[in-house]
Amino acid sequence: MTAAMVGWAHLPFGKHAEETVESMIVKVAVDAINDAGIAPEDVDEILLGHFNAGFSPQDFTASLVLQADPALRFKPATRVENACATGSAAVHQGVRAIASGDARFVLVVGVEQMTTTPGPEIGKNLLKASYLKEEGDIPAGFAGVFGKIADAYFQKFGDQSDALAKIAAKNHRNGVSNPYAQMRKDLGFEFCRAESEKNPFVAGPLKRTDCSLVSDGAAALVLTDPATALGMKKAVAFRGMAHVQDFLPMSKRDILKFEGCSKAWGQALGDANLALEDLSFVETHDCFTIAELIEYEAMGLTGEGQGAKAILEGWTEKDGKLPINPSGGLKAKGHPIGATGVSMHVLTAMQLTGTAGDIQVRNAEIGGIFNMGGAAVANFVSVMQAMK
Repeated sequence: MTAAMVGWAHLPFGKHAEETVESMIVKVAVDAINDAGIAPEDVDEILLGHFNAGFSPQDFTASLVLQADPALRFKPATRVENACATGSAAVHQGVRAIASGDARFVLVVGVEQMTTTPGPEIGKNLLKASYLKEEGDIPAGFAGVFGKIADAYFQKFGDQSDALAKIAAKNHRNGVSNPYAQMRKDLGFEFCRAESEKNPFVAGPLKRTDCSLVSDGAAALVLTDPATALGMKKAVAFRGMAHVQDFLPMSKRDILKFEGCSKAWGQALGDANLALEDLSFVETHDCFTIAELIEYEAMGLTGEGQGAKAILEGWTEKDGKLPINPSGGLKAKGHPIGATGVSMHVLTAMQLTGTAGDIQVRNAEIGGIFNMGGAAVANFVSVMQAMK
C-alpha cells in the first residue's frame, strides 16, 4: 500500500451558473482539509485536475487552490491534464508524491465548469480529446467518435441496442439515490430503448440516453502515507494502481478492444495481488453506454463481443455479482471533465467506509475504479480497500 485517502469532499454535479471554477475549487478544498482533520499548513503539495480546453477563460488555475486558505501560500501547486482522465491523473500524481516521500499530505482537487459554454463550443472543446488530424471532422463532436465505435461494434457483434438501454437504465436507477448526481430520475428501460422526441438519436446508434451529461462540479481529497493514515479517523488505501497510455489516433489500434483499459486492469490487479472477482464493485467510465459495454470485456468480466451478457443477465446491477457504477456513473452523475476521476475516488472511499448512504453496496470491501481519457487513450485504474 503506497498511500491512503484520509479526507474528501464532493459538490453536487449539475448546472451551477452561480459558481465559478474558483469558487468550486475553494469550497471542496476547504471541506476536504477539514474532513481529514488536518490544518491547511500541513499540506505539502497541491494537485489540481482541470481539463479546460476552452471551457474557462482562466487557463492558469493551479494557484486558485491557494485561495482556500492563506496558509496554502507558497505550497507547490501543479495543474494536471489528461483529457477525461484528468482527475485520476491528478490523484495518481499525488499518490506518487506520497510514495516517494516528498510529501506527507497531498491535497488533490478536480474541477470543471462546462454548462456556461454555448452548445456548439462544448462539442468543439470536447473534440480536443480526440486526434483532430483524423477525427476532427466527425459529425456530432465526441459523441460522434463513440457513435462510430458503436457502429463498428454493432457491425461486428450484432445490434446491442437492448444492452445499451439496459446500461443507461441501470445507471439512471442507481443515480436516483446519489445526492451528488445531476440527474436523479429513473428513466426506465423502455424510455432508454425507444427513439423519441425526448430521446433522439445523437450519433450512429447512440441516443441521448446513451450519452453522459455536460456538467459543472468539483471534488477533492487528501492523501497521506499508510503509517500516518492509521492514526487518522478514517483511511482508504490504494492497494494497486496503473496508468496505461495508448496511441491517440483510433486508426493505429483496434478501437473495439480498449487494449489500454485491459492492460491497466491487469497491471493494477496484479499490483494488488487480486483477481477481478475479488472486487466488491467498480466505478467505471461510462461517458457513453457503448464505453461501459466494451469495458466489461476489457476488464475481463466477459469475453470479446459478449459484454451484453453481463448487463442482460444482471451481473452489473447493484445486487449483481459485480455491481458497476452504483453511483449512477457519469451517465446519471454528470461528467465535469476534471472532476470526474476525483469524484470516482471519493465515492469509492465512501463505499469502503460504509458512508455511501442510499447508494451503499452491501459488504463493500474492495473497490475498483477505471477512468478513461479520450477513446481509451489515457487509462487509469485504482484498486482500493479501507484500512480502518
